[in-house]
Amino acid sequence: MELTPDTLIEGDCIDILSKLPEKSVDIVFADPPYNLQLGGALTRPDQSKVDGVMDDWDRFDSFDAYDLFSHQWLSEARRVLKDNGAIWVIGSYHNIFRLGTILQDSGFWIQNDIIWRKTNPMPNFKGTRFQNAHETLIWASKSEKSKPVFNYQALKTFNDDTQMRSDWVIPICTGAERLKGEDGKKAHPTQKPESLLNRVLLATTNPGDIVLDPFSGTGTTAAVAKRLGRHYVGIERDKAYIDIARQRIRAIEPIAGEALQVEQSKKSLPRVPFGALVEHGWLRPGDRLFCAKRRKIARIRVDGSLATGETTGSIHRVGAYVQNTPACNGWTYWHYETEGRDLAPIDLLRRRYRSEMGLV
Repeated sequence: MELTPDTLIEGDCIDILSKLPEKSVDIVFADPPYNLQLGGALTRPDQSKVDGVMDDWDRFDSFDAYDLFSHQWLSEARRVLKDNGAIWVIGSYHNIFRLGTILQDSGFWIQNDIIWRKTNPMPNFKGTRFQNAHETLIWASKSEKSKPVFNYQALKTFNDDTQMRSDWVIPICTGAERLKGEDGKKAHPTQKPESLLNRVLLATTNPGDIVLDPFSGTGTTAAVAKRLGRHYVGIERDKAYIDIARQRIRAIEPIAGEALQVEQSKKSLPRVPFGALVEHGWLRPGDRLFCAKRRKIARIRVDGSLATGETTGSIHRVGAYVQNTPACNGWTYWHYETEGRDLAPIDLLRRRYRSEMGLV
């Protein structure tokens, strides 16, 4: 069976996964049955019925049956992932610990667990337990040696220049985003908010990647993937859900062009030697470099090394020497004089070099 990007496939996830080509997708996002083990209908204190998950697809005869099902689909999901691929699995306390064990037993390498803290969770109506206000996502690479996509700098920029934490505060799917059936009731009991998938795909995929969702439901993963310029493949056995998803996806307008680009991690950018700036005349031998407060000065030599007193070496080595520290990032420590004699970090020249040389 060939893998056709941007498609929803009707059928059993294990059967369909087993027919897809090996190493054909970049990432899997899975929202499998939670096996909630509900013993009967839930009611509020006023005896009104809670619209919970009572569907047959969430029922398993035993933990052993659920574990077998999980082993089977996770094994196939790992097979279709590329070597540097990764998987996201979301669940509640009912199933996430079992899934974590099975992930590791299947050969996946756990990168992080993420706590999705809901701003508007359902109350615990009986008052017998803590209010269940979060779900857990596990992010795992195909193997320990895999190098999965992680757009660190994009997430940091998204988070107002603060490192993104592993606890995400996002409301559950409500209002206009919550899809309804013809009877006015929720089309799917566990529809996830698009903002959650947006963050997952922003963090761990690139434009053009293929995102596979083996439990596609009403198509949240596919809808967000299309909007973000990723390709999607969804598997869903309920035709009614597929019909809703297709209608939903058709209405999505993809983001394109420059608007789709994100901030890149400095580690992923092409290396630029300081000597290249001297070689191209942007800085000249004999020019002075300064620390931000002009208290430390070094002169540039013809080979791109610096000299201060009797000490010479790279921008990093000399920067560490004048500060009496074991290491230094010379690109941010050393500054050059602009035409107005203001100081600017030499890292600005490195960015300009990358841009003008087509290295970004």
